Amino acid sequence: MDEESFHTNSKIIGLTGGIGSGKSTVAKFIEEMGFPVYYSDLRAKEIVNDDENLKVGITQLLGENAYDIHGLYNRKYVSELVFNNEDLLHQLNGMIHPAVKYDFENWVSRQTKDFVFKETALLFELKLNESCYQSILVTADDNLRLKRVMDRDGKTYREVESVMNKQMPEKDKVKLADFVIYNNEGIDELRAETEKVIQKLLLQETP
Repeated sequence: MDEESFHTNSKIIGLTGGIGSGKSTVAKFIEEMGFPVYYSDLRAKEIVNDDENLKVGITQLLGENAYDIHGLYNRKYVSELVFNNEDLLHQLNGMIHPAVKYDFENWVSRQTKDFVFKETALLFELKLNESCYQSILVTADDNLRLKRVMDRDGKTYREVESVMNKQMPEKDKVKLADFVIYNNEGIDELRAETEKVIQKLLLQETP
């Protein structure tokens, strides 16, 4: 695959996983192993509050209620507005994703490690894997993912299922990923699987 076109000496590894997969936990393990991780989804939540031009664009698109009286992004309102409106969601993403891309490019240009990791839920959906050196998918059985999100977020089965149904099927992601971490057991097993994949990645670079 091609690496990012902007200047960087680091190899960018895409890290992704659907809702309830354990992607964020794997990202933390990778950080503990000494590698920088860019949290795209977290940064997107921050950027919609920090980028004044973006705030203006989102307000023009979605109305004044897109931000609360304190000027903070009204995530619940926006989510409900775009959940079943593909056109509106596409327009919103068309504003947010370029801002996150620019932020990521600034971040990665400051890194010095051989490998940096880009954590994002939409790695394959947005074809971001095409600008990564390699990709890692964190996945788990659907019933486990459902239970995790229900327990974590207090959502109903139907609510979680509707979100999962809007995401790319796991079997399609598995075909696209260079490495797959299965998170069907406990935290210790997940850590061991993560370390095993990172070792494989490092061994590829050994002369």
